[in-house]
Order: sequence, then structure tokens, then C-alpha cells
Amino acid sequence: MQKFSIIMPAFKAEDTIASAVLSIIKQEYKDWELIIVADDYVDYESVLGRVGLLHKGIRFLSTGGNASGSPIPRNIGLDSARFEYAAILDADDMMHPQKLELAVVQLQHHPIISCALQLLTKNHKPLRTVGEGSDRILTSQDYKFTNFSSDSMLVYDRRVADPRFDSTLSCVTDIDFLLKLFSKSDHCFHFGQTLHSYVKRPISVTNGPGASQKIALTKQLMLERLSSGHYPLADPQSIPSVQQFFTLSLKAEKLYSNALLTNSAALFEDYIEQTILANTDHVFREEAARLFYL
Repeated sequence: MQKFSIIMPAFKAEDTIASAVLSIIKQEYKDWELIIVADDYVDYESVLGRVGLLHKGIRFLSTGGNASGSPIPRNIGLDSARFEYAAILDADDMMHPQKLELAVVQLQHHPIISCALQLLTKNHKPLRTVGEGSDRILTSQDYKFTNFSSDSMLVYDRRVADPRFDSTLSCVTDIDFLLKLFSKSDHCFHFGQTLHSYVKRPISVTNGPGASQKIALTKQLMLERLSSGHYPLADPQSIPSVQQFFTLSLKAEKLYSNALLTNSAALFEDYIEQTILANTDHVFREEAARLFYL
């Protein structure tokens, strides 16, 4: 039986971590370890103990610091991971019960697994989904045109690719991590059913005042890195498509930033989806529409 190492960075997570941990305990596939890495001096073992959620599969670590940024606790967790398969789960997100059980089957054939993503408010009210449709192979050329939101739902085989998060980036480090995975594999297997819930908080690194501008600057840097060969993708022919996505994403960030001035509830996912559909050729628009709405 293959096993999973699930890495959970925790910062000011006392009110959310129970739901995240419970989603792991409820997994139908039971061969896992959960590594919780505190980045705020909080004793999360005591926090979970008070609500009866201690489990023999949970390990507790710490960065020894406070507000270090998500890459550092994630990397500490990955450095101590013991098993072949890995996943990141933020302390306010949730895995659906079938996620690991379905993933382990496809990991026998594909080194990276993605899935449709459900976006929730901080009160767990559904906002929308991204990536729904049929189960299929996504190449590195078309991956981001389907999974155009967060990449926090990825599961992967560490024996094929075992990168680390870039602590020099201020945000959207998931995309940098994704490109490092695609440096070892030219595709992933995508589940079109929703297997992961991502909580959008009003104030966070990727939301709130000034976040869109910061994200745009980081995406511009990644685009420059891609052009300079910083990401040696396994399929070099996919580079123009990834560059196209970054260009469209930067255009969407401008639209989204302007929308936030009058609508604080605006979703970036709506603007990137509209931008992709409006700025690609006719053949791609038909295919994108099929993937978005199938």
C-alpha cells in the first residue's frame, strides 16, 4: 500500500484547523500521515485535543517563528515527509472523503493528480467551482486553462518530482511549485469532480486590499522566469501556452482589481475565465467552453 504525506502549514488557524484535520481523518483511504507545521507559536496539538481530534497519524512541528509565510512551513513539512505521495492542505481548506482513495489509483500511472476545486466563503458558503467536467489527461500546455484558480489541490509522486516552495516569492507560490512539478512530467491526471474545497478569506495573502497588485507583480516575475529558462519544463513546446496563460492572467488581474473598487465580492476566477474565453482563437474557445461547462 502506498502512503500519503499531507503537509498543513498553520498560522492563526485555531478557528479553522479542526475542519481541515477532520477532512483528513474522514478520508476513505487511511494510509496517511498529517504533518502540521505551526508558524505562530500556537500549540495545535492542544487545540485539536480540546475538540477530540488527536490521531496517531498526526505529527506536530513548528517553524520556530511567526508569520514566516507559507513556503517555510510547507518546506519544513516536506523535508520531514516519510511517504511516497504528497499533498498540501492549508489549515482552512478541506479534502473531500474520496480524494486520496481516487488519487492513489491514478498515481500508479500518472505522477501528478489534480481535481475540480470548490470555492467557499469563510463561512463555507459555496461561491463557484473550477475545473469541473470529465476525468482526463491535462498536459502542461493546457493545465492552467482548466485549473485557472488555486493549485492547492495537487497530489503528486515524490519519487518523480519533489520540489520545494520558493520563500523569496510573496504570494501565489503554488504556481511556481506547479511549474517545478511540470519540469519532471509533461502532464497530470485531472478528476473533473470536486474533491477539494478552497476557502476564500476576505483578508489574506491572495485577497484583500492590494493583494491583486502584489499577485500581478509576482506573475510578471514568473513570466520573466519562464522566458529565461528558469523553469525547464519537461515539454519545452508547452512554454508558449504557459506564457499565454500568464499574459491573460495579468490582463484579468487588471480587470479584477478595477472591479474590486465597486464590488468587494468580485471573484478573480470569473475574470480569468472570461478573459481566456475572449482572448483565444475560435477552436480553443470551443474547447475551453466544453471544459468549463461540461
